[in-house]
Amino acid sequence: MNEARAAMFWEEAESKGVLCGLCPHGCEISEYAAGFCGVRENRDGRLFALSYGQVSSVALDPIEKKPLRMFCPGTQVLSIGGYGCNLRCPFCQNSAISLEYKERRQAVTPEYIAELAVQAVPHGNIGVAYTYNEPFIGYEFLLDCARLVRGAGLKNVVVTNGFVRPEPLDRLLPFIDAMNIDLKGFTSAFYEGLCGGLEAVKETVSLSHRRCHVEISTLVIPGENAYDIENIAAWIASLSPDIPLHLSRFFPRYKYLRKAPTPREEIFRLCEIAGKHLKNVFPGNI
Repeated sequence: MNEARAAMFWEEAESKGVLCGLCPHGCEISEYAAGFCGVRENRDGRLFALSYGQVSSVALDPIEKKPLRMFCPGTQVLSIGGYGCNLRCPFCQNSAISLEYKERRQAVTPEYIAELAVQAVPHGNIGVAYTYNEPFIGYEFLLDCARLVRGAGLKNVVVTNGFVRPEPLDRLLPFIDAMNIDLKGFTSAFYEGLCGGLEAVKETVSLSHRRCHVEISTLVIPGENAYDIENIAAWIASLSPDIPLHLSRFFPRYKYLRKAPTPREEIFRLCEIAGKHLKNVFPGNI
């Protein structure tokens, strides 16, 4: 398990460079360098997945913690995370895993994860949630685990920022039962500040909700994205007013340590606004 896994979704470029096709960044990676996510590396003109099987966190969580409120409520899900991310949110609520890579990691196999999930069934486990960091950047491990977990008769849940290209998403979706997708704001400028792209995330939401259960989360950051909430809710409703939306409180983290937490009353106010468009709006981290 110490050897990096050959990556999917790339093509050759000049001078032993490679073009990564996993996420919309489309990184052109020179030899012996890594892409923006930090976990996909060019070795001698071939792309490898450095984080394959590298698990930083494992826990049996309530499904509502993902958050998923309308998918198998009252159950538990085995939650696993790796490291790294393909966005750079200064307000990241889990930066030690997603951005700073300080967590200790254990090398495991997909077979181990699937067996661990089966062993946890007597404790109320329904499957595996790929969470804590951005699971799509560890695509090969995610796909291999998801196939085995589905083969064991259990469910797969992905908690993601949604910044992935349609082809990898399409290949994974047959094995996915539910997703929570983080819609961080609703302007291109806001996403550009995170080194991401709004339209790519909207496409992920649109494609995914047709094929699995989808819930949306938005972290409400004071003075930055509260004005987006009604537009977010209206757009989600244009897909289906039944899609649940979670509006979560921001707490000072990472580069936003001096910013005040979101007031509880602000979350409840925005839930009322979103509720004009959606049937299921939930306050989070209250």
